Amino acid sequence: MIYTVKSGDTLSSISRKLGTTPAQIIKDNGISAPDSLVVGEDLVILYPAVTYTVQSGDTVESIARSYGITPDEIYRNNPSLNGMPDITEGQTLVISFSTQAPLGKIELNGYAYPYISDEVLRKTLPYLTYLSVFTYGINEDGTLIPPEGDSRLIERAKEYGTVPLMMLTSLTSEGVFSNELVAKVLSDTELADKVIDSAISTMNSKGYGGIDVDFEFISPSLADEYVKFLELLRSRLDEDKILFASLAPKESSQMRGLLYEGHDYAGVGNAVDNVLLMTYEWGYTYGPPMAVSPINKVRQVIEYGVSQIPPDKIYMGMPNYGYDWKLPFIRGESAATSLSNVQAVNTARENRAEIMFDEVSASPYFNYYVTENGKTSEHVVWFQNARSVDEMARLAAEKGLRGVSVWNIMHYFPQMWSVLNSQFETVKKINHGGHPARQAKTVPIYKKNLRF
Repeated sequence: MIYTVKSGDTLSSISRKLGTTPAQIIKDNGISAPDSLVVGEDLVILYPAVTYTVQSGDTVESIARSYGITPDEIYRNNPSLNGMPDITEGQTLVISFSTQAPLGKIELNGYAYPYISDEVLRKTLPYLTYLSVFTYGINEDGTLIPPEGDSRLIERAKEYGTVPLMMLTSLTSEGVFSNELVAKVLSDTELADKVIDSAISTMNSKGYGGIDVDFEFISPSLADEYVKFLELLRSRLDEDKILFASLAPKESSQMRGLLYEGHDYAGVGNAVDNVLLMTYEWGYTYGPPMAVSPINKVRQVIEYGVSQIPPDKIYMGMPNYGYDWKLPFIRGESAATSLSNVQAVNTARENRAEIMFDEVSASPYFNYYVTENGKTSEHVVWFQNARSVDEMARLAAEKGLRGVSVWNIMHYFPQMWSVLNSQFETVKKINHGGHPARQAKTVPIYKKNLRF
């Protein structure tokens, strides 16, 4: 269940009321300040059904095997392990919860930049079916602009049975999406062939399991050419390689604007294996304060999407961030600051703000005030919490979608993964291979605590 903190609540009073323990709540929510809960803050309450006490000689893999589950399931049910196989004799591990996966199976994709910390990456990979590495751009001559350090992410993904996807975007060497560049590629068959050849060659040499294409700001006149580009790319990929394409969040075929008109939902959906509907950024850096993914708007996009594309090809985009706006908002001048969902709650705590929840958008927000040099300014923060994640998860299940795709996984948000893990069973595509759990041994508690 999801509990919303009320005035006067403490972890002790909440745990007594809900039949759990403060330690369990702290562990499942990654709480760093247990003595100063925020009014309006969400807490995910999980009830272990089957637990296991680690014995001498146990490994994560041997325990998983004895219960007929995977090491990843143990990591997902015990996020305090940080995705690592280091366990201690006498330690209690959760094997399953009283209610788990009521919404069925799902595939999860997460986007990451190559500079993601190893700790966050390892902690997140057990949840993921796919890891999309951001990103390969395109030069004017059709060669690719590689990211630095993607080999580490590819290796880590495979350790956890996650398929690494190579992202191919219409980003230039300056790091911006260019409609001129994408027009040049789609209008020149020779150049398009070179881009495709470069992408496939890189995918194979690097060891990626597929390609995730994100071409944005496509001219409406080139919508058909984009579909042909994707069809050609799919035809040249080996059958065991996957092809994704990202689509702007259209609510109907009548939506106007360079972001939308070049994306033919039906055509793209037919050309590729899976599509990501980018259902986020209603609230964005230069726009007015509002929810990043208002559920009423997301629903409209999903309903249009399933009318054009089979739902078992669709991934719903889920944001893992929020924005902080200084008020008043002045269009053309104001710029919101991005922050993680954990940072948002910390900001509310530091400023003694109460978190509110907008029922229409199913999104949390709060206002706070900052005084500098004798002047007081008002801020508003919109972000994601357990309830907003749960609403999106339920919508994905209601519409029979294939998966959920998180933009992005650079900051670990415990509640998001707790909700997704409790609602869904994550589908994995490959075996663990060289998963570190194969080599790990139990550390007896008397040895682990020695410092010499």
